Amino acid sequence: MKSVLIANPKGGSGKTTLATNLAGYFATRGRRVVLADLDRQQSATQWLERRPYKLPLIHAHDPRRKSHVFEPEWMIADSPAGMRDEKLSDAVRQADWVIVPVQPSAFDIGATRAFLEILAEEKAVRKQKTFVAIVGMRVDSRTRSAASLAEFMKRAEFPVLTCLRDAQVYALAAEQGATLFDIRPSQVARDLQQWAPLLHWLTKANDIGQ
Repeated sequence: MKSVLIANPKGGSGKTTLATNLAGYFATRGRRVVLADLDRQQSATQWLERRPYKLPLIHAHDPRRKSHVFEPEWMIADSPAGMRDEKLSDAVRQADWVIVPVQPSAFDIGATRAFLEILAEEKAVRKQKTFVAIVGMRVDSRTRSAASLAEFMKRAEFPVLTCLRDAQVYALAAEQGATLFDIRPSQVARDLQQWAPLLHWLTKANDIGQ
């Protein structure tokens, strides 16, 4: 099983959007996917409860179970804001990849900069057992804040995979328990193009055993 942790201590950074859509991608590809909701707000769990049964199945993670009734191929974990210390170290150690979403604001950039410094010191990251990358969220390339985010990303120690635009389709899909990948591709072509580098990073690393 491959495990992806979506993490950033800043609330509202786009963690649940990334986690649910990433789970949706693998589910539409016929993979056995488990979505783990580590946040007390349980936003990902509530989204999963809204998901129509006709859409590709995504399993909820039950921490009370020591094992699943099936062997998952992918586990996507949506982490809470403010996760730190031992809880963070444990989550990073159990993940193959950590994806850090960041929005184009001074507050988000500041929090993310400090978080990336912490991640760089994690033993699993230093020994290259866990790989970290950054994804820009709700980015409007015409704005000054987007330029500030781009400058921050240039200086980042970890790879920057892509920037996802601020599109209403994400909110509409979330309300229906759906993802970008459950929508007709012709309707979300621009957004799918933005997702391609992230998906390539994960699937290529999986194919070659990282």
